[in-house]
Amino acid sequence: MSASQQISARLLVSRPGFTLDADLTLPGRGVSALFGPSGCGKTTCLRAIAGLARAQPGRVVVNGEVWQDDAQRIWRPTHERALGYVFQEASLFEHLSVRGNIDYGRKRTPRERQHTVALDQTVDLLGIAHLMDRKPHALSGGERQRVAMARALATGPRVLLMDEPLAALDAQRKAEVLPYLERLHQALDIPVLYVSHAIDEVARLAAHIVLMQDGRVLASGRTEDMLVRLDLPLAHGDAAASVVEGTVLRHDAHDHITTVQFAGGQLLLASATARPAGAPVRLRIQARDVSLTLAEQVDTSILNILPATVVQVSEDSPGQCMVALDAGPTRLLARVTLRSAQALALAPGQRVYAQVKGVAIVN
Repeated sequence: MSASQQISARLLVSRPGFTLDADLTLPGRGVSALFGPSGCGKTTCLRAIAGLARAQPGRVVVNGEVWQDDAQRIWRPTHERALGYVFQEASLFEHLSVRGNIDYGRKRTPRERQHTVALDQTVDLLGIAHLMDRKPHALSGGERQRVAMARALATGPRVLLMDEPLAALDAQRKAEVLPYLERLHQALDIPVLYVSHAIDEVARLAAHIVLMQDGRVLASGRTEDMLVRLDLPLAHGDAAASVVEGTVLRHDAHDHITTVQFAGGQLLLASATARPAGAPVRLRIQARDVSLTLAEQVDTSILNILPATVVQVSEDSPGQCMVALDAGPTRLLARVTLRSAQALALAPGQRVYAQVKGVAIVN
């Protein structure tokens, strides 16, 4: 990454009982997730970048624009930082319509930034055109959050900060908003810093993960790499999964099976939604849904049987192991019992077959 196309931040924030001491270097486009348990410093990072929690010593540079540099005595207050901020709660102005809420932010933005993000495009991507004349009390929780996102983008930000924007929503509303977030992030040319403690959100949305623990950066890198590192907690436990980037080859409308080409071959998945051939997709395969055999099986209901090589075997929990596999250049995880690992004599370099049910792949 060139310095002009990245976010770099040196953040040191101390308060009673907690210290944030973090160095961040993030892509200047796409979604970077700050992930970790509650209290690890994710929100404090966002607030420091926004100038709401002054870091000292500190440095914040967004795509070549210096917002803070204590060595040069540079400090831009929050209102001079070209950022949009979306909180857990939408915090809309109840007396204004949706249009009024969006205009409120845009009218208070310097003229040169007002057209950084096309407002009509944002309204369309977030699916709120039919809501423009409604007041907030007439909106669902998911609709309120989509309006809050549009309001943040209307300010023409150089970076969008999102602090657990789905945390206050129930499962149904969360499922409603996630596709809009995907569309929005794919269309934006600005970086998005996304705070979450929900790994399913991170795996679905983020291209880059910063794993935080006790106010420090434990590791940082591409999502598909971070999720399968057995030396990190992300690759352990019931939620462990791998992310596979692929392209739709075809969709069979008769049995609702989509065929996806990826770097390790092809995957068949159950999908009620037809996507056109050539469309990019991101698939999530949970380790608990991958079984292993030494010989290729026949006469089985499992649609996906992939030749793979064992890379590493690590203890996961009492009586269970996590197995890292290479299916071509694609890394997968399989969670098996210790008894199964011993029965198959799993060891690095061993050739196996990874089995994945089509109904178990999430896209």
